[in-house]
Amino acid sequence: MQRMSGIATMTKAMADAARPACILETRKTAPRLRLVDKWAVLIGGGKNHMLGLFDMGIIKDNHISVAGGITNAMTYVDQFLVKENLAVPVEVETRTLEEVRDLLKYTDENKTSLTRIMLDNMVVPLPNGDLDVSMLKDAVQLINGRFETEASGNVTIDTVKKIGETGVTYISSGALTHSVKALDISLKIDTELPLQVGRRKNRA
Repeated sequence: MQRMSGIATMTKAMADAARPACILETRKTAPRLRLVDKWAVLIGGGKNHMLGLFDMGIIKDNHISVAGGITNAMTYVDQFLVKENLAVPVEVETRTLEEVRDLLKYTDENKTSLTRIMLDNMVVPLPNGDLDVSMLKDAVQLINGRFETEASGNVTIDTVKKIGETGVTYISSGALTHSVKALDISLKIDTELPLQVGRRKNRA
């Protein structure tokens, strides 16, 4: 209850600040508590990202590096899904505007399972405490609604409002589940008052 309440409370605060974007958690949940952690996010007004690596294909930075580029990585995934006759949504992590352009060029020329583009660390904290979201805005404009977009990296309760104003579909925050502060909930039972009521009613 304490952990779930902490997650739900932080999710509610971030979800309210992020609108019209939706808040997502990540897969960075506590061991054996993934379902309740994700339930707490729903209770707090967020949405769930993915339960595991079985309900969505996700191409991360390491996959892109090993594949030799974002186009190669997307090609391998699309070919594999066709070969195995699988229909699952796919998300790709992009780190630069060049990667976004390369990915969009690929989707223009190929049939693809891509549904969402992650825009990772495209917001930069400034020394004066402000946040530079210009790169994120440019990426959203390039994509222009063709795919869902998800901002990740440098997401806090202080930055989420400005990130949400860029037009992204989703904002994901691992902090919702991997470093949330549990609420202090007491389950103390007061026995004296029930006894007084019981005596007054001749039941104790």
